Amino acid sequence: MTATNSRKILRLPGVQEKSGLRRDSIYRCAREGWFPKPVKLTDRASGWFEDEIDAWLAERAEARTAGGDAA
Repeated sequence: MTATNSRKILRLPGVQEKSGLRRDSIYRCAREGWFPKPVKLTDRASGWFEDEIDAWLAERAEARTAGGDAA
């Protein structure tokens, strides 16, 4: 796999920083289907694809500028 094909994984602190959401909200919203679901890395570790978080944020921004309700 080349660097252009690789996807960066963010761990929870990075997702919290990037999204502005707290831990409980991230997991609840992922369960409810309106936030990207985590990827299981090991038995005790999960992460999120950074490009999926970026796309989610872009959707929120687009909905805001379009006058829609992003939540």
